[in-house]
Amino acid sequence: MGVQSNTTLKASPRVSTRKRSTTLQYLFDLDSNGNKIANNNIGSSSSSSSSSFNSEHEEILSTVSYCTFVFAFTEYECPTQQKLKRHKLLQLLSFVKTNKNSVPVQVLSSLISMISANLFRPLPPPSNPSITADFPDDEDPMSAFSPVWSHLQLVYDILIRLVINNDPKVLRQYIDNQFVINLLALFQSEDPRERDSLKNVYHRIYSRFTFYRAFMRKSMNDVFLHYVFETERHCGIRELLEIWGSIINGFTVPLKEEHKLFLMRVLIPFHKTKGMQAYHRQLAYCVSQFVQKEPVLGGIVVRGILRYWPVTNCQKEVLLIGELEELVENIDPDQYRKLALPLCNQITRCLNSWNSQVAERALYVWNNEHFVKMISVAMEEVFPVVVEGMEKNLKWHWSKSVRQLTENVKVMLEEMDPILYSKCLQEIELRGSKAHQAEIKRKQNWDRIEMAAARHQYLQPPHFICV
Repeated sequence: MGVQSNTTLKASPRVSTRKRSTTLQYLFDLDSNGNKIANNNIGSSSSSSSSSFNSEHEEILSTVSYCTFVFAFTEYECPTQQKLKRHKLLQLLSFVKTNKNSVPVQVLSSLISMISANLFRPLPPPSNPSITADFPDDEDPMSAFSPVWSHLQLVYDILIRLVINNDPKVLRQYIDNQFVINLLALFQSEDPRERDSLKNVYHRIYSRFTFYRAFMRKSMNDVFLHYVFETERHCGIRELLEIWGSIINGFTVPLKEEHKLFLMRVLIPFHKTKGMQAYHRQLAYCVSQFVQKEPVLGGIVVRGILRYWPVTNCQKEVLLIGELEELVENIDPDQYRKLALPLCNQITRCLNSWNSQVAERALYVWNNEHFVKMISVAMEEVFPVVVEGMEKNLKWHWSKSVRQLTENVKVMLEEMDPILYSKCLQEIELRGSKAHQAEIKRKQNWDRIEMAAARHQYLQPPHFICV
């Protein structure tokens, strides 16, 4: 029995080992089978998700392809198809809004192609080619509402969403220099709604695509120079100047030489154009931004405006007087003495104008503390000019309100320096008496000449010419 029990004890470990190895193998088999099943499930789920992903993109691409067709909104087109395209454009706008930074490359490329097909079109000829914008800011004589706007509005919304939501480095291969130039050409559109959308898109591209900024500034400068020195007709000058206003606001001090040249060669000559009234507010803002950043530039700006002062356009004169008044507030005080005399010469000519609006606007300048401070710096040079203009107004101007305002300014000038004012009056009287004597002498000379001519004609016998 002892032998049997010993053999039993020896054999038992072998049996237990065989069972354990079988169990481990079984577990390994189960694990491998489970992995295969899991991988099959994951593969099937990923394939189903990718198929749904692809089907969704195919649907978007189909919508983009349909929207590539451009309607002219003529009577021969089907209104139902036009409404269908607008509906599909709304779908694309919703897709672009919800898929921020995740628009696939293929879809992005098709979207940019669709946008280009809709936007970059030949613009209709101007409705009135001979018109010049002599209207104030709230009246736009070059406005013609396009019937295509119901589609274009959504296309612009899609474009601005793409610019805002996507990385500029990704969009760079689709929105290139030519795309930017084509956008700039659309500012010639007579539809103010389109120009406003263009302004927002163009400014967004400028702010986000930093690598295009120098090129975009140069392109806008070319448009400005072509307008100022060649055509003097462009519908989008106001919007482009608004873009430039925000650009100038971001310039760092000291200003670069490139930006100063833009002020001198582009912005200042803008004051000589016939249609300045339409965009003067935007132009004055751009100029004032430069002077606020570097007050030394104030002298260049004032002399430039005086150089392009209008001769017969009273509305422009009123606007320019107001602009000069604002510039005086930001000019470097060290330039007061240099600018006082030329500025007062022009203001005096304006207050002597027979147009009552120009004369009154020039007289209101004397309420500005900075202007009066400038005059006080160079009173010896300025007072003779100003006093003569005041006395001329009081004697000869036809408008009662102008004479009353002139009297008020005269009282103020007398209080500033009564001795100098009386001295200027004496000089005016002296010059007047000399001019009167010279006129009498000139008349006497002419009388003698006429008497001599009459005596010579009386002595000479008449000559007859036979024909």
